[in-house]
Amino acid sequence: MKKYKDQGKIDTRSGFGAGLTELGRTNPNVVALCADLVGSLKMQDFINENPDRFFQIGIAEANMMGIAAGLTIGGKIPFTGTFANFSTGRVYDQIRQSIAYSGKNVKICASHAGITLGEDGATHQILEDIGLMKMLPGMTVINPCDFNQTKAATIAIADYQGPVYLRFGRPKVANFTTDDIPFEIGKGIVLNTGKDVTIAATGHLVWEALKAAEDLNAVGISAEVINFHTIKPLDSELLISSVQKTGCIVSAEEHNYLGGLGESIAGEIARNHPTPQEFVATKDTFGESGAPAQLMEKYGLNKNSIIASCKKAISRK
Repeated sequence: MKKYKDQGKIDTRSGFGAGLTELGRTNPNVVALCADLVGSLKMQDFINENPDRFFQIGIAEANMMGIAAGLTIGGKIPFTGTFANFSTGRVYDQIRQSIAYSGKNVKICASHAGITLGEDGATHQILEDIGLMKMLPGMTVINPCDFNQTKAATIAIADYQGPVYLRFGRPKVANFTTDDIPFEIGKGIVLNTGKDVTIAATGHLVWEALKAAEDLNAVGISAEVINFHTIKPLDSELLISSVQKTGCIVSAEEHNYLGGLGESIAGEIARNHPTPQEFVATKDTFGESGAPAQLMEKYGLNKNSIIASCKKAISRK
């Protein structure tokens, strides 16, 4: 079993900032827009190097989406930046009408996603954004797991033609992937091979899945861990080949179980290879104010919940 090393905890939003800065140096068509959250989105280095390619829209997120859509007509590749709640829920009509329906090449980049936003509480902790965005025809949805992968995803989506929702977070988390792994949109990554249960994880839950797999291995349970960084389009071929081998699956995500990665997986296996599935996700609830680690524990978004769910899934074979 492969063991992954935490190279140092760092927030995934900094991965976005690093990727955007690199794009500023390599792709003259990339422009950035922000809704008064430059520091939170780590966009300052891009602005310092490309002041004429940055637009501060202020607290006017709906306008930001409309402006971004317009910029694509002139061949620009706009990256919008604000919190996930304001990137989706607040501006859903503008995204649907001006970006998705029109097929505009806008990159909607959303920080502070999920419950790990922490102390700001339920009004800011969106747990429905993946569902909102994946239901839009033509929208690609990406949720990377650490700093390195978020940087790689940010760079990759600039070359991808079409609207993209890129989701990342606020807290400092384990940075465990290597920066030399190519990021391929729509292709999951097998981090550990196994034969008894598949753990399909995304975002912050990928590291928890790897820790769970280590503990399971110690008691004789072989878990296959797959990083589904792209939720739409989902890597159905990889998913089905894995569950055909293991016979059961656990999905793990920092999102409501309704509408998230788990629901996408359930649909795929129902259509192609019916398989027992357990969900590690929030259970149709809003969040609350608290420290990120405490909230992840309270809502069962950790390795212990993944371990318990794997054992339950295995018992259902």
